Amino acid sequence: MKYHIITIGKIKEAYLTAGIHEFLKRLRPYGQVDITALPEEKMPDNPSAAQKRQVLDKEGEKLLRHVRGGSHLFVLDVQGKLISSEELSKSFSELALYGCSELSFIIGGPFGLSEAVCRRADSRISFGRITLTHQMIRMLLLEQIYRAIKIQRHEPYHW
Repeated sequence: MKYHIITIGKIKEAYLTAGIHEFLKRLRPYGQVDITALPEEKMPDNPSAAQKRQVLDKEGEKLLRHVRGGSHLFVLDVQGKLISSEELSKSFSELALYGCSELSFIIGGPFGLSEAVCRRADSRISFGRITLTHQMIRMLLLEQIYRAIKIQRHEPYHW
């Protein structure tokens, strides 16, 4: 299985970079993981609703350009369906059973997601109703992908 994370913004904190590298290392035996990190659009100070929408639309266009054909698109959205690790694992299994060989995940930037991204999603998922930074969610998503694979394979997660 291939996993493709498409996101806006750079990771600025060393502890998050270390966590991301750890989970990428753990995932290596289970499939290919690609991360496409795109630059944030500039948001003016005190933007109007129209300016916010324009920035989100530009970021959305950039994000969607990187979704490969045939890939199942999960969009991480605080308003998405609350999903457990077990449910995520079951989704992966079902998608593989039906011939899906690549899963894509979009993480929006600090200002959220465009309507176009939300409409394009095959699945809109949430890891909770709290808001997490787009930097933190990248590491948490990798951890949840790893956990879902371990659940799928009936392998222990903790050593």
